[in-house]
Amino acid sequence: MRNFDFYVVGTPIGNLGDISRRALETLRNVDFIAAEDTRNTLKLLNHFDIKKPMISYFEHNKRRRGEEIISLLKEGKTGALVTDAGMPAISDPGQELISQLYDAGFSVTAVPGPSAFTTALVLSGLDTSRFMFEGFLSTTKKNRQARLEILRDQTCTLIFYEGPTKIRATLDDLYAAFGDRRAAVVRELTKMYEQVLRASLSEHIHYFKENEPRGEFVIVVEGRPDVPADDEFWQKLSIFDHVDYYIKTGLSKKEAVKLAAQDRKIPKSRVYNEVMKKD
Repeated sequence: MRNFDFYVVGTPIGNLGDISRRALETLRNVDFIAAEDTRNTLKLLNHFDIKKPMISYFEHNKRRRGEEIISLLKEGKTGALVTDAGMPAISDPGQELISQLYDAGFSVTAVPGPSAFTTALVLSGLDTSRFMFEGFLSTTKKNRQARLEILRDQTCTLIFYEGPTKIRATLDDLYAAFGDRRAAVVRELTKMYEQVLRASLSEHIHYFKENEPRGEFVIVVEGRPDVPADDEFWQKLSIFDHVDYYIKTGLSKKEAVKLAAQDRKIPKSRVYNEVMKKD
């Protein structure tokens, strides 16, 4: 098997039994390990009786540590990157290190391992044929809303990460942006208290009003349902039924009016007036 300068190693997302034999062999054979949190990684290494020098590598020291890692590789040493759980470079700064190493002329390979978002997607029961991984949404309200505005019309399944302190606010934001779509809220994957909750966004909001969020979460939301593109389809419907069609897909009345006006190429005010006559 070809030898590489640096290895990106996937580690368990909860159950230590999920680590691969190749991952263990790699961690035992490299000269040093770069870790998101050396304290967490030390527990993993101790469990498998692996003794290796470690370098902390996280968001706030990534540039300086990247240069240090390159210096070690120039000395002929080999290294590995691990994150606290799952595959490095997914929602952590590992991507920048990999890019730095390529730019410096070093060979890099990955040792695949568990990933929380793909595991949650499979367990969600939602469409797995096309999906978009978003990770953590911005903590800035303006940026968060702008991103959700872009995602609202995506027809593929959407995947988000969230922690226990923000899960309630995030579910509120998803409901406001997407309407009452189906979603799976998955927590503590592969651990003792693993839980998969499948319901509508409004039902999830109600659940977490009654139950304290605990653990780390993956939120899997169905995409906007495909809608007919044929103009003849829309012309067979009344304006009211056209708007009602969109509302039943989970959109708000305001959004449904906007889309119906676009489909029929008429002013929004006309659509709105027709809907108000029926209400």
